Amino acid sequence: WKTWADERQNDILQSMTLDWTEDAVHTLLDVHGYQILNQGLFNADPHPGNILVDFPTEAGKKATIGLIDYGQCKQLTPDERVKIARLILSIAEKESDEEIATKFRTLGIKTKNDSTRFLADFGRLMFGRFESKHLDHSWHKELHKEDRVLYFPKELSMVYRTALLLRGLAMSLQYNPSVGELWRDHALEAIRKHG
Repeated sequence: WKTWADERQNDILQSMTLDWTEDAVHTLLDVHGYQILNQGLFNADPHPGNILVDFPTEAGKKATIGLIDYGQCKQLTPDERVKIARLILSIAEKESDEEIATKFRTLGIKTKNDSTRFLADFGRLMFGRFESKHLDHSWHKELHKEDRVLYFPKELSMVYRTALLLRGLAMSLQYNPSVGELWRDHALEAIRKHG
């Protein structure tokens, strides 16, 4: 019996790791949302190689996460944080196309046709939950036929990069989070403090 149990110890640890995965991704997103919206200084390169996971060697203990390589950091002013927070909150609260587009315009984005639908869909794609239509090439083609970006605000580009890398990691682990929903409380706090 002891030999059988010892041989299965790795299976038990792997099972515990799967249970832990969604919590870990949620924590990574939460930490970055806090850094971006509340601290205004964040690591804009959270790819899997910059995330350390220390797995326990004994049952009953949880894995821990470490963040490394802060070589690509971005600092945001309080005003930039508030504008980004308003866009994220607008997406989290599933506001109308007009509301989301207005928040996006406030950040300084410029498009060829200033299409409200384009801006709203683009914002939802950036910070909302992935939907099956986002995997359809014709959806993207139609969206870009309607309008195209001429200027993308530099303060938003690194925030978007961070969200995209973390959401890509989450999707690879079969977890589809809405960055807007997970960063909602941080957005509210940034607006309360600086808005």
